[in-house]
Amino acid sequence: MNDAILSINGTGVQTLEILTLLTLVGLLPSILIMMTSFTRIVIVLSLLRNALGLQQTPPNTVLIGIALFLSLFIMQPVISDINTNAYEPYKAGQITQEQALDSAEVPLKQFMLKQTKVESLNVFLNFAKMERPDNLMDVPMYVVIPAFMTSELSRAFIMGFLLFIPFMIIDIIVGSVLMSMGMIMLPPATISLPFKLLLFVVINGWELLFSTLVSSFN
Repeated sequence: MNDAILSINGTGVQTLEILTLLTLVGLLPSILIMMTSFTRIVIVLSLLRNALGLQQTPPNTVLIGIALFLSLFIMQPVISDINTNAYEPYKAGQITQEQALDSAEVPLKQFMLKQTKVESLNVFLNFAKMERPDNLMDVPMYVVIPAFMTSELSRAFIMGFLLFIPFMIIDIIVGSVLMSMGMIMLPPATISLPFKLLLFVVINGWELLFSTLVSSFN
């Protein structure tokens, strides 16, 4: 009888663990977007494509792939911390599932708080009617996540604005030259696009962009 009860309880625990794992897998895309560097990177890449005047080159799948692997590169210390302090002890049976989730939350929260602007955090603390604690790690995740997302969107748009400036100057120069030559019917974008691509290649734009994105998280 006792063996049957233990068997049933063991099966119930395994079922609960499987349900938790499936829930985490289902939430993985949301976690990737809301709690990592993915959002900033993919927005900057999209704005760069618009600044160059390219509609579908590189395609969305390429931009998402670049953003994904850059995010994995940037988040590697956080992933290693979660693996060492949460997953491995849980796998070895040293901690419970709740303790593993709490341990995994710590490095993620530290990463997000480092990238979160004070103004954004204060706004959502005010929305939640909470006083700012002395230790920022005491701020709950439901406050940290939207503040982090707001800061990421702000930084991504600032970086996109800075990317637009040199290419906009090329468009203005080409448009002025065409008007002075009386070639009003010729679209300036047709002439400026090769020059913008040439400028981007000559200055080794991809490496500069990737290095700037990675360093912006440090």
